[in-house]
Amino acid sequence: MKFVDEGDDYGQRFQNEEHADEAAGRALVTGEASGQWLHAARARLSRARRGFSTRRADISEAEYLLTGGVVPQPGDLVLAQVTNIGQHTRIEQPDGRRAQLYVGDEIVVAYGNRYAPDQFEAEVPDDLGACHLVAAGGIASQLINKNSRMKNPTRITPIGLLADADLKPLNLKKWRVDGQSIPKQLPPVIVVAGTAMNAGKTTAAARLIKGLERAGKRVGGAKVTGTGAGGDYWQMKDAGAVDVVDFTDAGYASTYLLGTKELEQGFLRLLSYLGNRNLDAIVVEVADGILQTETAELLASRGFGFYCSQLIFAASDAIGAHAGVQWLHSKGLKVGAISGSLTASPLAVREAMTATGLPVLSKQALADPDVALGLLGESA
Repeated sequence: MKFVDEGDDYGQRFQNEEHADEAAGRALVTGEASGQWLHAARARLSRARRGFSTRRADISEAEYLLTGGVVPQPGDLVLAQVTNIGQHTRIEQPDGRRAQLYVGDEIVVAYGNRYAPDQFEAEVPDDLGACHLVAAGGIASQLINKNSRMKNPTRITPIGLLADADLKPLNLKKWRVDGQSIPKQLPPVIVVAGTAMNAGKTTAAARLIKGLERAGKRVGGAKVTGTGAGGDYWQMKDAGAVDVVDFTDAGYASTYLLGTKELEQGFLRLLSYLGNRNLDAIVVEVADGILQTETAELLASRGFGFYCSQLIFAASDAIGAHAGVQWLHSKGLKVGAISGSLTASPLAVREAMTATGLPVLSKQALADPDVALGLLGESA
């Protein structure tokens, strides 16, 4: 992929902007020196079950548990006790195994906001009071709304924020992947976006990875927005991606309520990591639907548009495909094909092709090496 001078600016500038933003953001945490704390017992922390979202963290660096005088921030690690079992009866651990939860269990999770129309809306509370486990991947937050089909979330009581020897809270950003300059010869970046949750985005991304792998390509996968959990991560791995990262690898427990600048910086950080892994292609999944605020902001950002080679749009019906393609075209993004759950219906496929003028690719087609190579602009 050829760069222009503007692209070099993206690749070299975003690291400095991140450092400046963090210096300002950390000042929002109060009470680090004046709060109450306990010495963190290593054995106690090692017995606690950890959420997938904390997988990059080295909790052996925890010297203290901050128990008062602190305002938790997104990404802060917390030791909490399960006090009531609700929607999430298991916690997904760093290795992907879902461990059964019992009242009284202690868990290490990360504070984060959540936006999931099919499940919960939740935000990081402003104290260490009782809150909720709002994602099986290990996200602590305070419930605001829930889908009526959901049970109440599992309730947890924070014991304390994990802190280092200087009483500074341990945050996921401490262990994020290095942000290097984005290489000038970046492999093609194919993005999968969609109308909403459960439109078939992850299936499309995984099947495309499989098709490219069958064609002999080294493929990297990335999920750049969403809430910390391993389902999509493992699907990309299982499909044959040689390296997979998500927004937690960029230091975010979730991307809900991040500003446009942070969203773009997280995307560029993951892209720079994969761009330096000797890959032939990168497949990127963007969570939720294009009308979700953070998704819309990222898709419309200059950095995202610059690096997106083309886009596959997942939809559950033809009108969603039609409206989504129009919206994406208005943002200057090239849509190469339609996919998603609508491909289960031949009639819906026909309607979508007529409405958009684009090919509609089933999951079987995306896994075909010739089709996958075609999306890269190559032939078998």
